[in-house]
Amino acid sequence: MRRYCLLLPFLLLSYLGLGQAVPYGNNPAAGHYATVRGVKLYYETYGKGAPLLLIHGNGGTSKDFSQNIPYFAKKYRVVALDSRAHGKSTDAGDSLSFEMMADDCAALLTQLHLDSAYVLGWSDGGITALILAMRHPSKVKRLAATGANLWPDSTALMPELWQQMQRGYREGKNQTFTDPKRKNDWKVFLLDWKEPHVPLTALAKIKTPSFIIAGDRDVIRPEHTVAIYQNLPYAWLWIVPNSGHGTLQEHADEFNRKTDAFFQARALPMKAK
Repeated sequence: MRRYCLLLPFLLLSYLGLGQAVPYGNNPAAGHYATVRGVKLYYETYGKGAPLLLIHGNGGTSKDFSQNIPYFAKKYRVVALDSRAHGKSTDAGDSLSFEMMADDCAALLTQLHLDSAYVLGWSDGGITALILAMRHPSKVKRLAATGANLWPDSTALMPELWQQMQRGYREGKNQTFTDPKRKNDWKVFLLDWKEPHVPLTALAKIKTPSFIIAGDRDVIRPEHTVAIYQNLPYAWLWIVPNSGHGTLQEHADEFNRKTDAFFQARALPMKAK
């Protein structure tokens, strides 16, 4: 035990970037747990400054932001979360919803004594970011959402993805999952199969300045992304050229700069009606 304690400072220094890549998503130098709304949430913190909450997509973890955290940690206090039922965050419940995850985010910010934060969400994280701004508007300074959709069908999702999800549902709907991991994976899958259900008219409630992003080859239909932008009172739109769903990874440098510029912009005019 004493030997481990003596080695720990050197391990932490190596994780902080002295000769080794930082193990985002599994970093003992930055990782923390918080019991929030009956769920044990894992999150990592980096940098100092205005708080920035990062929310990953379906089946992902905070590791998905490994190309973004180093940039933002230079000027923000980054909080990279593993959503409930994902990564190191536990969730013994049988159900999962975007509203639950948005409420988790609000509660985590409160527990960290943060009145509000900038929010960057990818895919399901983008959906969560929008719902967080609807349910807890005072918690969100500004939000950036890339690859988000408002409902789960072929009018929002590209045909290939929708067909893949239909096959997945047919294969799993009659199975009984006894293995905890497979049971959890099925619950996570059902989240995107059943949800979200946010009407475009509900976006008018979001007064938070919003940056709506998608790749020009995203799994979200481009017209759906544009409709989200058009129904938000204060918003920027960026369709990333030559990009799939992983805009923040495929074009990380440009993504980081443009998102930061949005967060720091002095004013965002209301779009003309």
